[in-house]
Amino acid sequence: MTRSFEVTKAAHFDAAHHFPTGPDESPHRRMHGHSFQVEATVRGARAGEMGFVVDLTELEAGLKAAAAVLDHSLLNDHPGLEKPSLEALCVWFAERLAPQFPGLCRIAVIRPTIGERCELHFSLSQA
Repeated sequence: MTRSFEVTKAAHFDAAHHFPTGPDESPHRRMHGHSFQVEATVRGARAGEMGFVVDLTELEAGLKAAAAVLDHSLLNDHPGLEKPSLEALCVWFAERLAPQFPGLCRIAVIRPTIGERCELHFSLSQA
């Protein structure tokens, strides 16, 4: 029997953003802020001396370091986030974490206070 596990860590950050395009009267064009939660999920088999899929301390450190780059900033100022949708944030985090965590299979970006969530799923060959 082959076993595959998925383990997830979460981090939080607060940031402002606006959308530079769209109707002039759109509230999304005005600068505003959100509290975000980001989750990274790594899939794989148990391995190594400890039998971990991934060392959760390392995953937490990588995720928190990426979130710290965005924390209390204007998302639009970061390359790749000029149009800072939830989808763009998922890609931004995936690009930073995938090289360090080859089993990365899911990134979720959540705005809990307004009930919004976006998930990026990818196969291990795409990570």
